[in-house]
Amino acid sequence: MQQALARHHSIFLLILRRLRAPLILLIVLFAIAVLGLTLVPGPVVDGETSYLSFFHAFYFISYTATTIGFGEIPYTFSDQQRLWVIVSIYLSVIGWAYTLGSVFSLLADRSLRQAIAMQGFVRAVRRLREPFYLVCGYGETGRLICDALDRMGLRVVVIEVDETKLGELDLHSYSADVPALCADAANPETLQFGGLTHASCIGVIALTNDDATNLAIAIAARLLAPKVPALCRAEHTATSANMTSFGTRHILNPFERFSETLALSLHAPKASQLFDWLTGLPGSHVEQRRDPPRGNWIVCGHGRFGRLLVDAMDSEAVPVTIIDIDPKPDGIHRWVQGDGTGAASLLEAGVREATGIVCGTSSDVDNLSIAVTARELNQELFVILRQNHESNRALFEAFESDITVVPSRVIAHECIAILSTPLLAPFLAEIRRRDEEWCGALLHRLTRHLGWRVPRIRSQRVNLSSAPALYRRLMRGETITLERLLRSPADRSMALDCAVLYLERDDDDHRMTPAADEKLRPGDELLFAGTRRALEDVALIFANEHTLEYILTGRDLPGGRVWEMLAQRKHGKRSPQLP
Repeated sequence: MQQALARHHSIFLLILRRLRAPLILLIVLFAIAVLGLTLVPGPVVDGETSYLSFFHAFYFISYTATTIGFGEIPYTFSDQQRLWVIVSIYLSVIGWAYTLGSVFSLLADRSLRQAIAMQGFVRAVRRLREPFYLVCGYGETGRLICDALDRMGLRVVVIEVDETKLGELDLHSYSADVPALCADAANPETLQFGGLTHASCIGVIALTNDDATNLAIAIAARLLAPKVPALCRAEHTATSANMTSFGTRHILNPFERFSETLALSLHAPKASQLFDWLTGLPGSHVEQRRDPPRGNWIVCGHGRFGRLLVDAMDSEAVPVTIIDIDPKPDGIHRWVQGDGTGAASLLEAGVREATGIVCGTSSDVDNLSIAVTARELNQELFVILRQNHESNRALFEAFESDITVVPSRVIAHECIAILSTPLLAPFLAEIRRRDEEWCGALLHRLTRHLGWRVPRIRSQRVNLSSAPALYRRLMRGETITLERLLRSPADRSMALDCAVLYLERDDDDHRMTPAADEKLRPGDELLFAGTRRALEDVALIFANEHTLEYILTGRDLPGGRVWEMLAQRKHGKRSPQLP
């Protein structure tokens, strides 16, 4: 990294190149002034004409040419010397004016500022010792991701090609400094400068609004840092397929993800409600909203978003009428030419008889216009509204649609879920394969136990680093079930307000909602849903030997090594030894 930086961004050499002419001119003018002052005759002393030495001439010109002024030394000058000093002063003023003008011009030079910013950025990244994520793209989605990671106590490094967006970074008060660079993230060398190959880099997140750039980032991450997980945004199916072909671990397509959710809502409403309950904002209340009805639907805008939603409805055998400026009759769907903002095209599409409408164009103004007009024509219409820009949030909230799809939020929520709880993704994927009855039963059991507020989700691995107390007991061969373990540290007769959703084992075995009598093994990873207090208690039980002893046996171990040994001797036990 240092060699590449020295090759492309040497600030010292850049300054010397830009100031070559003014520095040469200044040196020449100084040399002429010094040489002339040594040759010009001075006053006559004891019948001999005196001359200045090179040292005294250089000393005098040094403080005179820099406008400091110090008087005539080592003696009073002759008129000839004073005349030459006048010439030297004007020459030096011209030289300094030219040099200072060149310096000010250089300070405003874009190349120099970029080189200085690059060196500062590389030094900041090199000094990072905490785990960090490399975030490429600081738009609406990138800002949400950075905020979430900062709240989780994780460091981030940002690369953004738009200087205006990057300037917004300084307006956000993050708990730690965020190294940021204005550059093209598609350049592999830029990614290396950003810490892709840094030992503390734990992931790269590609969130730019250009699929080609995100694809380039995914390829660079795969080749330069194959062990670093990459989360990449892709809004085109071809890009997603390309990323999948070379093993990108997580591909984030907001339109595809919502189309899957819509298809799930049409096919299994309870499963959709379970998704909302698991992936919402922790602490918020999940409203038991009405589910998307079956019947005739209208889709306005047959772009990337509209096509995926039409495919989702086709998979559920829901009839669709498509309104588009450029209709492409396919013999399957009914097409109407128009943009849907006017009543004429909506009436032609049968809005009065329709059960739902998708306002899915790339214009927020058009989507709101379609929704308002459609609601006036049919009050019972189920409205799905696409919001492209976060800045229009107030307008969309005022309309109160049934579902508002914000691509930046869809990606942010999925990304945060993957980063904070890696086990949540396989659990949700498993839910998609279950039937409505199973999802309804699970939702009823969980909400009866935890209520309709969105729980906190956390994964916990049983190993020596994150669960030392539990791991040591299991390694000694003790049998510990979930029912025995998930008890309150304050009163072991009370169960914790949490539930185990998923259990994954090192042998690729897994359990969906494991039973209370499930026996734990070293290396197990558990996915919990529960209140914040309950999950904190779980972490304490897993890590603290005293708490775990009380939970399992009801016996309180005194604090401190000496008291613990005395208590164990009293009960006729030896201190537990590590395996």
